[in-house]
Amino acid sequence: MTEHDRVFQQSTRIEDFAFDEKVAKVFDNMVSRSVPFYNEVQRIQADLIMDFLPETGGIVCDLGCSTGTTIDHLSQHPKCPESTRFIGYDNSESMLDKARDKLSTQINSGRVSLITADLSALPALPNCDIIILNWTLQFVRPIGREALLKAIFKALKPGGIVLLSEKILVNDPVLNRLYIDHYLQFKTSQSHYTDIENQRKREALENVLIPYRLDENYELLERAGFGRIGTYFQWFNFACLIAVKI
Repeated sequence: MTEHDRVFQQSTRIEDFAFDEKVAKVFDNMVSRSVPFYNEVQRIQADLIMDFLPETGGIVCDLGCSTGTTIDHLSQHPKCPESTRFIGYDNSESMLDKARDKLSTQINSGRVSLITADLSALPALPNCDIIILNWTLQFVRPIGREALLKAIFKALKPGGIVLLSEKILVNDPVLNRLYIDHYLQFKTSQSHYTDIENQRKREALENVLIPYRLDENYELLERAGFGRIGTYFQWFNFACLIAVKI
C-alpha cells in the first residue's frame, strides 16, 4: 500500500530531488497529488494508445516507468489485445521494486518486462508500436534530449507513436508566472501540500527538472523526424503531446 507523501514535511536540508527509496515509498501518492488531472491523463492516454495498437504482437515501451502505474492501466484496458507486450525502463531500483509488486501478475504471465536503464544511456529499443514518456524527458539533461527522441523515432514502426507528458514553460513571462501561481494554488487547495512543502520541493527540483516551452518540445520532435505532432491535453503549465511516425 502506498504511503502518504510527507517527504518535504520531514526534510529540512534541501538536496537535489532523487527517485530514491523514500520517494518510491510515497510516489504514487506524490504524483497523483502533484500532477493536475493525473488520473484523467492516464485514462485518455490509454484510450489513445488503443487506437494505435495492432490486433496482435503489439509492443509498448514506457521510458521512466516509475512504479508501473501506466503499464498497469494499459494492460488492464478492456480494448488491449492479450498479445500486447509491455517493457518498462527506469534507472531507479527502488521504483522498479514497487513496479514488480504492482505488476507481478503481468510479469509472471510474460506480458511485462522491467529493465534497469538510464535514459541517457538507453540500450537499443525493440521495434515497437508505442513509446511513452510521462513526465520523464524533463529530467533528461537538455543536451541528451534530441538524441533520445531520435532513438525513439528509429525504434518506432511506421504509424507508431510517442506520447510525451511534460511540465512546460510558456513564452510570455507574465502568463508563465500566472500559470505557476495557479499550479501552486492547486497544490495547496486541492492537494493539501503546505507552502513550506511546495517551497522545499521546488528548491530540490530546481537543478533536476528542467522544463522546455511547448514550441521547444515541438521542435525537438520535428528534428527527431516526427511529421505529425499535436497537443492532446493541456492544463496551464502541464501539457501532453502525441507525435506520429509517418
